[in-house]
Parts: sequence; C-alpha cells; structure tokens
Amino acid sequence: MKYTKKDRQKLLLNTLEKNPFITDENLASTFNVSVQTIRLDRMELAIPELRERIKSVAAHNFEEEVKSLPIDEVIGEIIDIDLDKQAISLLDITKDHVFARNGIARGHHLFAQANSLAVAVINDELALTRKSTITFVKPVKEGDRVIAKAVVVSCDMEINTTLIEVTSKVENDTVFVGQFSMYRVTKS
Repeated sequence: MKYTKKDRQKLLLNTLEKNPFITDENLASTFNVSVQTIRLDRMELAIPELRERIKSVAAHNFEEEVKSLPIDEVIGEIIDIDLDKQAISLLDITKDHVFARNGIARGHHLFAQANSLAVAVINDELALTRKSTITFVKPVKEGDRVIAKAVVVSCDMEINTTLIEVTSKVENDTVFVGQFSMYRVTKS
C-alpha cells in the first residue's frame, strides 16, 4: 500500500514506539519505500538511528547496575535488566560471527551471549557457570538480530545456586535455548 508522506511518518512514529529495535531495512519493506526514504523521514522527525535508539532504551531501562561482571564483558548489548529476575540483550550477527563458507553463525557466539546474560542477571559480586544444558534450535545467519532473554527460575542461597533459563530468538523464531546453573557468592 502506498502512503502519503504525512501518513507514512505518522505510522513510522507509531511503529518505532512499539518496537524501537526495528531496522531501517525492515521499515522500508513494511512501508514499501527505499531505505533512504526511511532515513530521510527519521531525520525530519528527529528519530535517531537504530544504535542510538538501542542505547537510549538501555539507559532508560537500567535502574540497577550489573554487579557480577563489567558491562563491557557482556556479549551483546543489554537493553533491560531486573537483577535476580530477568534480563534482555541484543546481538547483531556480522560476518565476524559466521562461517565464511555458509554464512551461518558459529554456536559459541550464541552461547556466549546467553551465558554472559545469565551471569549479568545475578545480583552478586561473583557469578560463575556451574553447569549448562543448551540446544541450538535453528541456524542464525549474518544480518540476523538475536534477542536473548534470561529468566531466573529458582534461587537457593543455602547452596549459592541460581537456575536461569535463556531463550534466544531471531524475529519470533526461537534459535537457542539454555539452562544455566550458576554459582554465586556475595563478597563481604
């Protein structure tokens, strides 16, 4: 469907309000226009590019600070965290993450995103992976955006153990599932 510029820009604002992580390419496809048209619309509406939108949402959502590791050691970008409850991160798959022969992401990158998110969600000074059970559900390709969500399932402070489930998705398709048994210690 062809929209007037005014209607397209109004729909663009609504779309980005609902999903600030959508790419210019996906927006162009949605509105049946060029990527350049989307970029011009964003400029006119003073909407920042995707990376800046991600940082803005992350800064807005970080009420708590990650304690268990430096934030720059998390694989992917944390966009939401509620310590000892849940966390979400994004990882954009680039050519550095994939096998040159087939463009499929190497599994250790998906594992690293999930594992570092499981560590980050722990509200203690030290968190280490005790055990993990993982399943690679579908291949991930260059250009995909992996959204990982870690959820704390249980916490047993008597044995310093927390069980975390991580589900990673590309768009709405699950690509990775993992359970992480984490050892945790509060330094005194």
